[in-house]
Amino acid sequence: MNAVFNAFFLVAGVYIYVSLLRKIGARAPEPPAPLVREFGWPEGIIGTILTLFFLLTLAASSSHRQMNMGNRDLIMSALFTVGLLLAVAGFLWLRGFDLNLLGGFSKISFFRTAVTGSVLMLAAYPLIFLADIVTQRFLRGVPEKQAIVEMFNASSTLEQRILIIGLAVAVAPLAEEFIFRFFLYNVIKRYFGRFAGIIVSALLFAAVHAHLPSFAPLFVLGSCFAIAYEWSGSILVSMTMHALFNALTLTALAFPELVQP
Repeated sequence: MNAVFNAFFLVAGVYIYVSLLRKIGARAPEPPAPLVREFGWPEGIIGTILTLFFLLTLAASSSHRQMNMGNRDLIMSALFTVGLLLAVAGFLWLRGFDLNLLGGFSKISFFRTAVTGSVLMLAAYPLIFLADIVTQRFLRGVPEKQAIVEMFNASSTLEQRILIIGLAVAVAPLAEEFIFRFFLYNVIKRYFGRFAGIIVSALLFAAVHAHLPSFAPLFVLGSCFAIAYEWSGSILVSMTMHALFNALTLTALAFPELVQP
């Protein structure tokens, strides 16, 4: 019975995201609205710099993996990420972009954003699980966990767990979606098209986490985020999905008995 349910869940997820991709692909190119500017070469340069920075950081982290993370490391990482977000947002503001219109922050209501994000996140889970299963088949054995997951599991204080939860559920979705979907996706889309934007932004999103066993699932997750953003026209949808994914992941870590077969 479980196998039948899982198969149905997988087919439903594939159907939903393939349908969204077809709708996105069928859209005729629309001329920009009078109040919405298009990204130009300055944004392309900043996007290239960010991409090179992420790749260099990935190369450095692969040779110097940080085994022991503390609260200070988490806070400094969060501050750096937020600082990067503010720098990109400030650059766009100085360039005369309307961030509200560009990101669709007021395009749909809070209720619709929550419902849409929840449904699309639920539909993405079977695709993520499938990517995880395929990865485990290739890597064989028990893969090592991400540093943040190891830290959460090994945390001995409530304060540290609250800090991790706050960063994962609030800061990371806001900053990462702004950088990878709102900015990098739109830069790549501007010059190479929607599908290239989805693939490349998802590859960068997966790579920056510097964890090989999670690369394929994170690539699928990043692709779902980009599809949701492009289809809905609101970055808040992908932010909601990201926050839900992180919240459910931490819940599964904190209460493993809830996810046992």
